[in-house]
Amino acid sequence: MPTQHLEVPAGLAGERADKALAAMAGLSRSLARRLLEEGAATVDGAPVSPRRSLTAGQVLALELPGPAPALAPEEVPFVVHYEDPYLAVVDKPSGVVVHPGAGRGSGTLAAGIMHRWPQVRGVGEEGRWGIVHRLDKDTSGLLVVALAHEAWPALRRAISRHLVERSYLALVHGGPAAASGTIDAPLGRSSRRRGLVQLAPGGRPARTHYRCLARWPERGLSLLEVTLETGRTHQIRVHLASIGHPVVGDPVYGREGGLAPRLFLHAARLRFVHPVTGEQIEVRSPLPADLEEVLRALGEPVPEGREG
Repeated sequence: MPTQHLEVPAGLAGERADKALAAMAGLSRSLARRLLEEGAATVDGAPVSPRRSLTAGQVLALELPGPAPALAPEEVPFVVHYEDPYLAVVDKPSGVVVHPGAGRGSGTLAAGIMHRWPQVRGVGEEGRWGIVHRLDKDTSGLLVVALAHEAWPALRRAISRHLVERSYLALVHGGPAAASGTIDAPLGRSSRRRGLVQLAPGGRPARTHYRCLARWPERGLSLLEVTLETGRTHQIRVHLASIGHPVVGDPVYGREGGLAPRLFLHAARLRFVHPVTGEQIEVRSPLPADLEEVLRALGEPVPEGREG
């Protein structure tokens, strides 16, 4: 769809970006917030936080997505690691899209959630009932899902305020010189390829922490535990590629190769406070069989500190 350009009037000066966008474009506040979070709406050409205050004369550029296919219940395979009346933690298989979007209307995790828990209809946003955060199609692993109205707003706030601890396992090319580190580099939409992400000095803040778990120097590979402080689209893949250690099996930000049957990135741990009971919830997911087989084929790693 064509891009709309909207100039912030004096009457909306000082308002949050999501509130101003909703008022100017006739959108719901939740949709305006999501468009800003996903980079589909920018201010003066740069991504901004939905909470950023605007000034008169700034220009909002908006690309409205086309209508998403209607969400209908479908039997989609996934494992449930935790469940109570308010929420569940599920294990998304690689290759499954989280919710319907352009070009994908069936076989989504959202459809599978509706099939398993019909009561989720009406919880959260239409077309993605119960969904509070996402994983890339090719990434496997844990997602928390709201099953009741009492849980959804609090879980969304916890995600946006970085209160949900999310750890991943990633096999990467090469290996960081230090055993652990942090990548602090803003991200924005790619100026060259639609749907991709790049380092952007004026983009949205993004911080990724990593710790080396194992190394195979002769194969030029390392296994990292990666923890997100923020959760931007493609954050892990872009950040690790930016320091010269792309994720194995990533043809977009890395390199083609036969080391792994798919992207070697797995959301292995979630830890958060239950929004209703206040209980501390921690869920772990083992590596799927296809990725575990890759590590077995590599053999024993070199212990840390003994690479020579």
